[in-house]
Amino acid sequence: MPAAVPAVLAAAGVVFVGLPLVGLLERVSWSSLGSELSAHDAYVALRLSLETSLGALAVAVAFGLPLAWVLARRTFPGRALVRALVVLPMVLPPVVGGIALLYAFGRRGLAGQLLYDLTGWRLVFNTSGAVLAEAFVSMPFLVVTAEAAFRSMDRRAEEAAATLGAGPAYRFWRVTLPAVAPALGAGAALTWARALGEFGATITFAGNLPGVTQTSPLLIYLDIESGHETTALALSLVLLLVSLGVLVGLRQRWLGNP
Repeated sequence: MPAAVPAVLAAAGVVFVGLPLVGLLERVSWSSLGSELSAHDAYVALRLSLETSLGALAVAVAFGLPLAWVLARRTFPGRALVRALVVLPMVLPPVVGGIALLYAFGRRGLAGQLLYDLTGWRLVFNTSGAVLAEAFVSMPFLVVTAEAAFRSMDRRAEEAAATLGAGPAYRFWRVTLPAVAPALGAGAALTWARALGEFGATITFAGNLPGVTQTSPLLIYLDIESGHETTALALSLVLLLVSLGVLVGLRQRWLGNP
């Protein structure tokens, strides 16, 4: 293969990925950007996106961190199947994930009906449903990253702490977690960014209710459909910059690559 061929294909790949982003930036109305983002609907959607994505991150950490540790440190029948189920939302179409959530946690779902009968609380069409949908699609990013970190860390420090009389809980909080903190930070950043941009599962399970479940991606879709392009582009720019910032931060701070 001629030496120039890989360079040409690489350049074509950059153009393929970068051209849509350039097109978006070219269409943004920079003069009205501040007013568009400070408009009521956009401000509420951005605030709700921040709240639900942070809530989803909290759910992902609460369930995903112990799950990652068990997958990395324990051997049990069906571990491969459990791992596959946990990672499935990464490749599952988001709308399918939303439908699955609906039949599990909806008003008449497997767990949703029991929850409603016992407490009168429903997850669909409210903010907690948006948090649940975002956590469902984003938690695999944390689990995969944390499991790899738990599996690959040098366990001699844990063994030394055990010989000095440290209990399992002490070793986990004071030895294991600090050792894998950079990887967990990377996983948490990816999880939060994925939750922030979630669309399909959220609109399917939680709906598109202004001020309740209408996050920024949902408002972008609605504005594009209704012809309010300037607001949609302004919100798209914010999400683009956040995603870019997360990726750059991961590469330079946590991964240590140039």
